[in-house]
Amino acid sequence: MPRVPPRAATVAAPEPASPKTAETETERVSPPPFEIAGHAIAAGAQATIEIPVSILSDHTPMSLTVHVAHGREAGPAVFVSAAIHGDEILGVEIIRRLIRTPEMRHIAGTVVFVPIVNIFGFLNHTRYLPDRRDLNRSFPGATTGSLASRLARLFMDEVVARCEIGVDIHSAAIHRENLPQIRIGPDSPRAAELARAFAAPVIIHSRLREGSLRTAARELGKDVLVYESGEALRFDETGIRLGTKGVLRVLTALGMLPPDRRLTPVLSPVHSRRSSWLRAPIGGVLRSRRAVGHRVEIGELVATLSDPLGGKQTLVTATAAGLIIGRTLLPIVNEGDALFHVAEIEDPPAADASMEALSAALSGDPLFDEEKVL
Repeated sequence: MPRVPPRAATVAAPEPASPKTAETETERVSPPPFEIAGHAIAAGAQATIEIPVSILSDHTPMSLTVHVAHGREAGPAVFVSAAIHGDEILGVEIIRRLIRTPEMRHIAGTVVFVPIVNIFGFLNHTRYLPDRRDLNRSFPGATTGSLASRLARLFMDEVVARCEIGVDIHSAAIHRENLPQIRIGPDSPRAAELARAFAAPVIIHSRLREGSLRTAARELGKDVLVYESGEALRFDETGIRLGTKGVLRVLTALGMLPPDRRLTPVLSPVHSRRSSWLRAPIGGVLRSRRAVGHRVEIGELVATLSDPLGGKQTLVTATAAGLIIGRTLLPIVNEGDALFHVAEIEDPPAADASMEALSAALSGDPLFDEEKVL
C-alpha cells in the first residue's frame, strides 16, 4: 500500500545514571537498543515514533504514533494500547498519564505505548474505520487487504510481535457504560496472575473471538489483558485512575518497577466465567433502578418501561443473579435492546465488599500529583 516517508523519531536522551558502587556497575549490563519501525532506542531513553500507515484520498499522510520507554536494565517488553475502537477514548488519557508518571523514567525493560490505534475512527468520533470495518475483528490482518486489515497487520508486526505482554484499553460502545473490569482468555495462568495484579473490581474469563487482537496475540504465544471501563467519547475519572494504577501494578508484577505502597490494592477482584444481557421485553421509555456495580438476584426489579404518556408500565426484572457490569444509557429503547449486562459471580459477598472498597479507593490518592501527571 502507499507509504509516506518515515518521519524522524523524537528521542529523549538517556538520563544520567545515579551513582553506583563499582561492584554494582560491573554486575549490571545494559540491554541493547530497542528496535521498532527502523528506529533504535538506546537503553535509558524514550522516543516518540510516527509509523506511516496510509495516505488519505486528499493525500493527507496518516501515521501510527508510538511512544517507547526503554529502560536502562533488561526486562520484559510490554505494549499498552488504546482506541482500537476509535470512539473509546478513555485509554488515550490513561496512556497520557502513564507517560507523564515519574516512574516511567526508572523502568526496567521496555514499554511501548500506542494511545490511538484506530486513528481514522478517532478523528471521526466513531468506533469503525472509514470502510465501516471493526478493527478488533480484523486481526491478524494482511498487507494486501482492506484498510482495517492493513492497519491490523502493521500493529501486529511493529508492536505485538516485539512485546511479550499487552494491555489493551477499551470502554463500552456508544450510549453504554461499563464497570471497570479486566477480561482475559481461558487457560492462561500468566494472564490470570497479571489480571489479579491489575486489581480491577471484576475479572471476566471470556472466550477468544475470531479476528480480535487477543486471539491473534495468543496465536503468537502472547497474552493480552483487556481493560474495560466507562463509555465511548467520555472520560471517567474513576476508570482512568483505576486503569492507570492497574497498568503500573502489572509492570510491578513483571519486575519492571520497584514495589510502591501507593499501588497496594484496596480491593480483591471477583471472578466471573459467564455473563448475559437482560433485554427489553417491549419498546418504550426506560427508567433504570440499578446501575453498574449493583448486585442483583433473579426476579429483582431493575427497571421499568412505559409508553411516552405513562399509561402502560412494564416491570423489568433480573433473569440471572450477578453483578451489573454494563448497561445502556439510552432511555428510549426498542423491544430486544440490551439493557443490563449481568456477570455471574463466584463469590457474591466478595463482590459486595469489592464494590464498597471501589467507591472509596481513589479519593485523595497520593499517586496522582496534579502538577506532575494531570
